[in-house]
Amino acid sequence: MRVPRLVVAAPSSGSGKTTVTTGLMAAFAERGLAVSPHKVGPDYIDPGYHALATGRPGRNLDSFLCGPELVGPLFAHGAAGCDLAVVEGVMGLYDGAAGQGELASTAQVAKLLRAPVVLVVDASSQSRSVAALVHGFASFDPQVRLGGVILNKVGSDRHEAMLREALEEAGAPVLGVLRRAPQVATPSRHLGLVPVAERRADAVAAVAALAEQVRAGCDLEALLALARTAPALACEPWSAERALLDLGSAPGRRPVVAVAGGAAFTFSYAEHTELLRAAGAEVVPFDPLHDEALPAGTAGLVVGGGFPEVYAPELAANEPLRKAVAELAAAGAPIAAECAGLLYLARSLDGTPMCGVLDADARMSQRLTLGYREAVAVTDSPLAAAGTRLRGHEFHRTVIEPSAGAAPAWGFTRPERRVEGFVRQGVHASYLHTHWAAEPSVAARFTAAARTYAAAREHTAAP
Repeated sequence: MRVPRLVVAAPSSGSGKTTVTTGLMAAFAERGLAVSPHKVGPDYIDPGYHALATGRPGRNLDSFLCGPELVGPLFAHGAAGCDLAVVEGVMGLYDGAAGQGELASTAQVAKLLRAPVVLVVDASSQSRSVAALVHGFASFDPQVRLGGVILNKVGSDRHEAMLREALEEAGAPVLGVLRRAPQVATPSRHLGLVPVAERRADAVAAVAALAEQVRAGCDLEALLALARTAPALACEPWSAERALLDLGSAPGRRPVVAVAGGAAFTFSYAEHTELLRAAGAEVVPFDPLHDEALPAGTAGLVVGGGFPEVYAPELAANEPLRKAVAELAAAGAPIAAECAGLLYLARSLDGTPMCGVLDADARMSQRLTLGYREAVAVTDSPLAAAGTRLRGHEFHRTVIEPSAGAAPAWGFTRPERRVEGFVRQGVHASYLHTHWAAEPSVAARFTAAARTYAAAREHTAAP
């Protein structure tokens, strides 16, 4: 496929990648271009801002979770039919999975996509040194094509002139200059930016302001011309239907799989829903903050990540839904819960009552648990057969006490050996975030379990 594309990277976190990327996406979308938004790594929050800027789902490209071989196909799937694709990097340009070379780095993804890189540099505390910095990033890996620089947090006209002069000597094109603009800063808390779903009106205004800032400070024509230098990408777009072909199709009705959403549960990959539908499920979203009942006919439940700790009182106050979730679990329906979902299924969170599906109590912690994991399923569940190997990611500031009567879900093999999560009846609950495109059998197995549960319920209800 051939689609113009850019990778927006930086020397380090905090340089302004999300600000610049979101502004670029919004500015190009306002010009009438169909912009495909992407994010390197396992981040769930930035893609929400990308989706707001473009009107298309923000999609992740993670060569650790999905393997380098899926980066191109997943990109092509998201970018199909678009005029431009913009990929936001993660951390510094060359930072990736700890101890595994370039794996999962922005640089690796840029090379896999054969895309030019635009380096966002926080210039607030430097002048001529910027040339040495950019030269180092441009020359570190000759296979990474640095197409230009966007200078962020520039203080004055004089500061800008010094930076431009230095970069001209280094032969690095300056494609944009952004001044300090605290009025469009996005609020953060313990796990990063506040998700769009929690501040939609403010987020819409912030994205519009970022677009205006980028229009005023960046050479959009030069950036688009750079994007068009990307060569054709030789790969077949990923599709959920094709991914499930070898697994066969299961007969029977489409079971209803309820998927939690709303402000408390914002962490999900678009491909999960696509795989569930391709496997034969009728996917119905619901909001645990407001809906007092599960969707009619629910035969399976998926509760992903998010911030239940922020909304614990509201979640606890919705007693009818908590009771419905507990009854669904007791009836043996398949339930897949990741991170925030695990906390929601617990007996309590910081003393606030949750669903009580697991005899376990969760609490906030000062310690951040963060990093990639290599895992193997140690207990059969509706999500994975014992022995299934997956790669995942942990990202939380909570701990949960062991659950009585539950078996572990995963055995971590790297970077440390330990067991994690809970399997009990049809429940699979864990801190581990996984990307199902890497193992489509997860969606097929879960949908099959939901279909079996729905059929058994119909048989029991028959006169």
